[in-house]
Amino acid sequence: MNYILEGFKEAIRLLISLDKEVLSIVSLSIIVSTSATIFASIISIPLAVYFGIKKFKAKRLFSRITYTFMSIPSVIVGLVVAIILSRKGPFGHLNLLYTKNAMIIAQTLLVIPLVFGLTYGLTKSRGDVIERIAFTLGANKWDTIVLIIRELKVDILVNIATAFSRAISEVGAVMIVGGNIKGYTRVMTTTISMMNSMGDYPMAIALGIILLLISFIIHSLIYSYNRED
Repeated sequence: MNYILEGFKEAIRLLISLDKEVLSIVSLSIIVSTSATIFASIISIPLAVYFGIKKFKAKRLFSRITYTFMSIPSVIVGLVVAIILSRKGPFGHLNLLYTKNAMIIAQTLLVIPLVFGLTYGLTKSRGDVIERIAFTLGANKWDTIVLIIRELKVDILVNIATAFSRAISEVGAVMIVGGNIKGYTRVMTTTISMMNSMGDYPMAIALGIILLLISFIIHSLIYSYNRED
């Protein structure tokens, strides 16, 4: 029991002292996950709204496939990206494997289905009314998509926050394509996993606390925005 208490004490010391290694790991984690979430949102949200209001024959099958990909394992995404970026892969000449950019690519591909699926489901359930209003106002397809995004912005922000939480808390993909290289591709989740296997609990606890704080802050901001809205 004492080693747990000592671990928490040392973790608090690391946080208060603004340990350089901790700051480096946290900043890289935030940069990678934020970049991936932004890219995924830009790609997914307009497409999800478009398919959410579009009527086509195979929409039920499309929905099933969409919701299936929302829970795709991160290790599979990491493996696919690693193969593509490896020396023998089609993009091996770019030398992206075991870099920050490789981790951004992997996390982007990981959260695209999540953002798409959540926004697609939201549009299917609530987009019809907005689409009819836009139609009566003479809006074209693109104007309708923009209007739906604006009207559902709070719910879409929650979807984005959910995607960010998935990105920043995943281990498999970034471990495979990043390699967990100290000072270069080491992020919070891979460090926690490594420190746990080494029995170095203070650093793992400190980073775990920071992960919880980041999640709390993001969702608190969205909740506050929702209340003001």
